[in-house]
Amino acid sequence: MAEYLLSKGYQVKGSATSSDKVSVLKRQGIEAYQLQLNPAPTEDLDVLLKADILLINIPPKAGKQGNEFHPEQIRHLTLAIPQSPIKHVIYVSSTSVYPELKRTVIEDDVNEPQQSAAPALVEAEQLVLALAPGRTVTVLRCAGLMGYNRIPGKYVAGRTVDSGAVPVNYLHRDDAVGILAAIIQQKMAGTFNAVAPEHPTREAVYRKSCADFGYELPTFVEPEKPVSFKIIGSEKLLNELDYSFRFSNPLSFFYQSGPK
Repeated sequence: MAEYLLSKGYQVKGSATSSDKVSVLKRQGIEAYQLQLNPAPTEDLDVLLKADILLINIPPKAGKQGNEFHPEQIRHLTLAIPQSPIKHVIYVSSTSVYPELKRTVIEDDVNEPQQSAAPALVEAEQLVLALAPGRTVTVLRCAGLMGYNRIPGKYVAGRTVDSGAVPVNYLHRDDAVGILAAIIQQKMAGTFNAVAPEHPTREAVYRKSCADFGYELPTFVEPEKPVSFKIIGSEKLLNELDYSFRFSNPLSFFYQSGPK
């Protein structure tokens, strides 16, 4: 994302959790700062937040920290933003917020934590959304990220799969970057699902991926009981954002490498 924005003439700042990663960013022309959120920031945010647009993309790790760790990270950020010149805040969320309702789900299906399969993530979304109307605020719920070296077949090679009939909800990396860039350019506010519009089955995707890259084909078996699923709807994004997907069908995603 940073590389794309640099190529379009934007001045880009960024943060990383280690000095080694900061050095990598700097070599790419990014004004980089070391920052950890534990959950409070380890460094002063003033310099980092001297910008027009803030893109928040933090893995919502729970584990030993507990479910409230990520909302607390975001709370500390949102407390600092009102004192900054930031005009547009974009929070990258996940379609994991949706429960498996065995139907197409849309943005309005989850507005509150109690509606969600990932309530802590919705809490974080709400903290960011509360920055409006003083700022333009966008929440982008991204589907499973694929493309380049993220190849579906390598995650299931040689395994047994009992959910082959379930539709996939994938997003190609190039479209993730393209959608975020379009949101920035069009100053789009609101909550949106970012997912490829077509949803082939897992079996179809895994078979093609394994054949294309030489991975061992998984064994597909019938489930002992019906497998829950959801189809993430992308209609709101398609209708409101001026953007055309580069990869609308996960069976046609671009990848760049095979087995290692």
